[in-house]
Amino acid sequence: MSGLQCLASENIWFDKQRYDEAEKRFYEGANGPSSQQQQVKTALQQAKGRQQKRQHRNSSSHAAGDQELVSRMKSLELENQALHKVVETMRDALQKLESRVAMLEKSPAPAAVPCAKAAPVQAAPVKQVENGGGDDDDDDIDLFGSDEDDDEAARLKQERLDAYAAKKSKKPALIAKSSILLDVKPWDDETDMAKLEECVRSVQMDGLLWGASKLVPVGYGIKKLQINCVVEDDKVGTDILEEEITKFDDYVQSVDVAAFNKI
Repeated sequence: MSGLQCLASENIWFDKQRYDEAEKRFYEGANGPSSQQQQVKTALQQAKGRQQKRQHRNSSSHAAGDQELVSRMKSLELENQALHKVVETMRDALQKLESRVAMLEKSPAPAAVPCAKAAPVQAAPVKQVENGGGDDDDDDIDLFGSDEDDDEAARLKQERLDAYAAKKSKKPALIAKSSILLDVKPWDDETDMAKLEECVRSVQMDGLLWGASKLVPVGYGIKKLQINCVVEDDKVGTDILEEEITKFDDYVQSVDVAAFNKI
């Protein structure tokens, strides 16, 4: 007997693995999918649900943001329109004001003329009352005025103009004044500073008024006299003051202007 015949007579199951796999698949199909496949399927469903929720939330947030942006844009447009209206109103008012100012500048009127013209209007009723009290006839009432009213208005106008001119002429003219601070320096420390100040104050002229004074140390025991004065610009100048003070050459070495202020 050969080897192949011996193997053919032997009871050996070479395809057992294939049959086991087929049996396993048969039972799995009968009992349903395995627990691992169910877990995988559940996980996939949960992941898909989370993704759908995320997408829904993102779409709702985007929609809310777009709606808020649209509402803000609408409110800004309304505010812009209101501001345009306000600007137009202000521009119209400014143009009217400019036109009125231009008309007033083109036709100026003196202040005394309206007052003079208003006087006859006040005087007319008084005359009518007097005439009515003296005579009851309607023929004596002058409804259109008379030459006497015109003469009275001209007289009142002239009187007011004369009074205004007199008042203006009596108004004092503005006098320009200045405050001057002078530094008067002696020759040495042995100079009598009291005598020096007395000499300075002895300078008198129209429009000059001496003020306060003090001694300021200079150095090496020497002090200078610092004195203030008020002068009228049209009558007294700094050159005249320096010239008059330096005449006292026994006490005064020099005169300087320390400060000069208009009053």
